[in-house]
Amino acid sequence: MTIGPLALVISLSQQMCVYLVVAYLLSKTPLFIPLVHVTIRLPHKAACYAIFSLFCIMGTYFGLRIDDSIANTRAIGAVLGGMLGGPSVGLAVGLTGGLHRYSMGGFTALACAISTTAEGLIGGLVHRYLVSRGQTGKLFQPLVVGLVTLFAEVCQMLIIILVARPAVNAVHLVETIALPMLVANSVGAAMFMTILLDRRTMFETQSSVFSAKALKIAARAEGALRSGFNRENSMRVARIIYEETGVGAVAITDRDKILAFIGIGDDHHKPGMAVTSLQTLESIRENRVMYADGNEVAYQCSISPTCPLGAALVIPLVDEGEQVIGTIKLYEPKTRLFSTINRTLGEGVARLLSTQILAGRYEQQRQLLAQSEIKLLHAQVNPHFLFNALNTLSAVIRLDPDHARHLVQSLSTFFRKNLKRTSEQVTLNDEVEQVSAYLEIELARFGDRLSVDFNVPADLGTATLPTFSLQPLVENAIKHGTAQLLGDGRIGVSAERQGGDLVVRVEDNAGLYERRPGGDGLGMNLVDRRIRARYGQGYGLSVECERDVVTRVILRVPFDPSPAGVASPAFEKVGP
Repeated sequence: MTIGPLALVISLSQQMCVYLVVAYLLSKTPLFIPLVHVTIRLPHKAACYAIFSLFCIMGTYFGLRIDDSIANTRAIGAVLGGMLGGPSVGLAVGLTGGLHRYSMGGFTALACAISTTAEGLIGGLVHRYLVSRGQTGKLFQPLVVGLVTLFAEVCQMLIIILVARPAVNAVHLVETIALPMLVANSVGAAMFMTILLDRRTMFETQSSVFSAKALKIAARAEGALRSGFNRENSMRVARIIYEETGVGAVAITDRDKILAFIGIGDDHHKPGMAVTSLQTLESIRENRVMYADGNEVAYQCSISPTCPLGAALVIPLVDEGEQVIGTIKLYEPKTRLFSTINRTLGEGVARLLSTQILAGRYEQQRQLLAQSEIKLLHAQVNPHFLFNALNTLSAVIRLDPDHARHLVQSLSTFFRKNLKRTSEQVTLNDEVEQVSAYLEIELARFGDRLSVDFNVPADLGTATLPTFSLQPLVENAIKHGTAQLLGDGRIGVSAERQGGDLVVRVEDNAGLYERRPGGDGLGMNLVDRRIRARYGQGYGLSVECERDVVTRVILRVPFDPSPAGVASPAFEKVGP
């Protein structure tokens, strides 16, 4: 067959268009996803090899028979396979395409087999060169791809002249096909890369849309389920997801019943109803995502046969042990299909909600632990203090009944404060009032041997701190400090504001503090741990001691005035 260069260019361009149409259609499938980035992982290399081997073989089939040879666009697959997959993939694609061409015969069969293998290797070497120099982006530039393919085609023409026999026929063939194939393959490879770039841009756009939606949902739903995985909170979250994703309907369930439903079908999908959907039950049982598109996988509403919903995506919500605690369900009506972004976004939202639920459970456990620690402090102090208080009252009531009545009132105040403390936070005034009631009993017990000084400015009285923070420190100062002295003991309680912190000091004049290997006692340890757990490691208790002179325990918390608190007068010296 004899054909002019211009006609051959036109014919090859037509064949290239068919080739590129196939490439464009395949680019819309998941098959092309591994090709939008430089291929590194073995599964992606295998996909790259399979796809470009296919295009390499297609290029031969679409070619034109000329003088017992084939003018073709085979080089596009070989070069691109090497540039995107590296030398090993390029060599494998070139070898596959070359062997296929060899099987079709002709006097250029061997030369074409060698040249196709060489073209794949050339693409792979360019890949290695650019990657090693950190210029990976150039692999996706259509101009670079076109120039590499042009060079590879020049090499092919030289190989045909050197290998094909008879040589006269080889030279004549090259004179005929060189220019058309150089143009068609170079332009075709550049256009193929443009298709890949479009797919990459679309993929990145979808990713950015997904990220933006996920961040917006995360911002709006922040903390919604931390206070409990219940109907009210689930409805809030379902509405947010429904508004942001634009799906037909959103439901949230626990393992047994619907907690929230919003969107199409809310007339018969009611919160509180038992979970009856086969997909939901299977998702809960097997801990896996279930997708019923109404086409490949049948979907039928389990509640109403006339339900307009036609597809459902069910994603399990899991706890820290990967046990399913519920599901989130996205629905689309029969007139619409799920988009990839909605499916991906749904799975991302499920992870977000699972994390929130888990965080809420940890917070509840932390609060229970804090309450337990407070009760432990009460259990430690109350029996011991009550025993001492009753002994003191027994002694005072005979000598000074009026004073005894006053002590009973102080004892009543102390225990009433203890019983009323159900919250974790109290004002400094509340803490000082409780400590004052405690010290009234201790002052009666020690008589003139103990004095107490309070220096708490009125403007700090409404500052908040963890409940039951001061009493263990004051008790420690007496029990392990002033009670051990032969002479007079003195306890001082003072407070001041340092920048953004409230600093409270409890000191005694014994100076007998010694750090123990196991810690500083249960009371002080619990106070310190509770403060650090709530506010961080920059806060808590510290101890200063000058032997036989003074022991000073310093409590530091962030300064946080209670909005409902009212400052009371400053506390002055308490003592005989």
